Amino acid sequence: MDSFSLNELLALHYVYPLPLNKLKKLLNEISSLQALIELSPAKLQTILHLSSENANQILINYKRILKNNLYDAYNDKGIHVIPYTDSNYPRSLFTLIDPPAVLYAKGDLSLLKKRKIAIIGSRMATDYTIKALEAIIPPLIERDFIIVSGLAKGADTMAHLAAIRFGGKTIGILGNGLFYVYPKQNENLAKEMGKNHLLVTEFPPYAGPKKWHFPLRNRIISGISEAIVVTEAARKSGTLITTDHALEHGKDVFVVPGPIDSKLSEGTNYLLREGATPVWNGQQILEELNLFF
Repeated sequence: MDSFSLNELLALHYVYPLPLNKLKKLLNEISSLQALIELSPAKLQTILHLSSENANQILINYKRILKNNLYDAYNDKGIHVIPYTDSNYPRSLFTLIDPPAVLYAKGDLSLLKKRKIAIIGSRMATDYTIKALEAIIPPLIERDFIIVSGLAKGADTMAHLAAIRFGGKTIGILGNGLFYVYPKQNENLAKEMGKNHLLVTEFPPYAGPKKWHFPLRNRIISGISEAIVVTEAARKSGTLITTDHALEHGKDVFVVPGPIDSKLSEGTNYLLREGATPVWNGQQILEELNLFF
């Protein structure tokens, strides 16, 4: 993708961060983003099934933002832009129905090329998760797996911190743009990861955290990882959304069995009943993955 086309894509993504399936639908109708500047609001409304007001506003904002060099502006802030045509874009995301058209990242891009395992769980995770991670993470790190999670409080934070503590590398998938840190309590962790590890998001840098962003983030966590490990989770939990994505795409789901009297075992024990693989140390995961890789 040449610099002109990339800036057009970034301008459109800035005003309307559409996924790749919608972008391709648009490009099938107009051949290239260069034609977008001449497109009528009525035509855009028809192609993307928008309201006339939204279509008109998107085109007005697009023409305004196009005057800026967003690539250089992001680069000045240490943000790597990874369009779907880039060699750093994780190919496994193309198996999603709605892959991101653009990813934004801070940190070590080489981590995207390595084998990755996601570790997720409840935002209310307890010391039980910390104990489980002490048994699970070191063998994975010894085999150069990258630990992926969502930088949320609870199990995600514990997974990132454990990966760093045991000398490994970790990737945080965000539900917001890189100009924000969410939750605020992870500001120091995010700074460390953005410098020596990796932060990745599909949301433009200005986008703050929204409730509906996090289910979208979950599909990226699953999409870039070879397998998912769940520590603690309630029966109704965003964690189970991530495992659903993983199962839909044939990924292994490993679950730490939990105490039967804990609310945070209801989700994990449900997954076990549905056929997930029980694990209590990282070596088990390596043995299972080696059957297939």
